[in-house]
Amino acid sequence: MFDVYLSDRRDHLLVVEKGQPIPIHQHLGRWHKKRAAVAVSDEIATAVQRDGYYSRRLREPQGPARAVS
Repeated sequence: MFDVYLSDRRDHLLVVEKGQPIPIHQHLGRWHKKRAAVAVSDEIATAVQRDGYYSRRLREPQGPARAVS
């Protein structure tokens, strides 16, 4: 099983094995537990085995609105 977290701004996804703490270098922001997942993709499972976590950016941060002329 895996625990799935979203960053405070909802622009990053973090997956760790159930019961494991959030990695230290990922503590820069606040994380909200979204859910527990029983199955994940092979890419995510391999990354969690290798590194202890899987993290990716969900979207580009939105900057100030630009005027269209």
